[in-house]
Amino acid sequence: MLFAEGGGGRPGDVDWPGVAGLDCKTFARLAALSGQVPLVGIVAGRCFAGNAALLGCCDVIIAVEGASLGLGGPAMIEGGGLGRVEADAIGPVEVQSTNGVVDVRVPDEAAAVALARRWLGLMRGALPEAEAAPGGDVLALRHALPENRNALYDPRAIVQVVADAGSVIELRREFGTGLVTALARIGGRPVAVAASQPRHLGGALDAPACDKLARFMQLADAHGLPLVTFVDTPGFMVGPESEKTAMVRRAGRLFVTAASLRVPVLSVVLRRGYGLGAMALTAGHFHAPLATCAWPSAEFGAMGLEGAVRLGFRKELEAAPEGEREALFRSLVGKAIERGHALNMASHLEIDEVIDPAETRDWLLAHLRAAGGAPLPPRRGFIDAW
Repeated sequence: MLFAEGGGGRPGDVDWPGVAGLDCKTFARLAALSGQVPLVGIVAGRCFAGNAALLGCCDVIIAVEGASLGLGGPAMIEGGGLGRVEADAIGPVEVQSTNGVVDVRVPDEAAAVALARRWLGLMRGALPEAEAAPGGDVLALRHALPENRNALYDPRAIVQVVADAGSVIELRREFGTGLVTALARIGGRPVAVAASQPRHLGGALDAPACDKLARFMQLADAHGLPLVTFVDTPGFMVGPESEKTAMVRRAGRLFVTAASLRVPVLSVVLRRGYGLGAMALTAGHFHAPLATCAWPSAEFGAMGLEGAVRLGFRKELEAAPEGEREALFRSLVGKAIERGHALNMASHLEIDEVIDPAETRDWLLAHLRAAGGAPLPPRRGFIDAW
């Protein structure tokens, strides 16, 4: 655990026999621990320069409200000819939370330590299953999704019910908001959970969400945590503005990272499982996870069904009389929904099964038991696409 605070090195220090101190091995040694042991960083005040660089090497950064975090403090900024700034204006916690630097914000240092203890507790391994209780009424999952297939909802409620009571630690809540990522326990077993967030871009994976998921997969794999995904996405975010964010590379890194996963993956499609985005959320394709199931509300397609109809039946729609065009469109969409229904997907063996939403926790538990505690194979090197 690293408590990081301070302004960094002192350039005027002559109390040691050196010149620049660039042979300092501290940064490399801490970085070498990444993926070998859990690294938890806490910042409760002002943290700049080398102190901040050390903090940036950690698996998780917990920041106390009012903290500031940056690679250069006021003195360095002024010395570099960049003007005079107040310390609290350099990387305040509200900025570093929205850009993904800070994983969790807490009110005070005591809360930070308590959260770090919970995090480290998850890394210690499984607890007795008999002591684990669900975080809510599993029967309520049957009503977790709105009846309107396009209505919004918050998947956090689903995650809280499926996971053990009081075990969920959400990471980077304010960054990559198209995806919810959290560590939790299910039946006492530590897991990493990623869930589509329909309240942001309908659950589409944009550039921040891609970065968030790729790093989260690496975190899960490094610490041997099974990955559980809840899928409800129209796919990757597309369009001219999206491409300005390097989406080709960022989408690619999800597939490259997933292909190197050693931990078991379990995927539950809640509603929309469309295109490449859905495949990225299921470790590369629907048969990549140890098991993939769907709720009865799920629907599938190579892309969003409405868009697929507009593209695939453009000539038919254009040829239809204007007064009948909308009715024809709705009819074709209805047929696409029926064809892409979860039961039809299962009958074609593209997913493993369709389950009662109330059975989600039990389904996950059964497969986590089956996965057991087998040793993980050696890590395979790969080149990050981004």
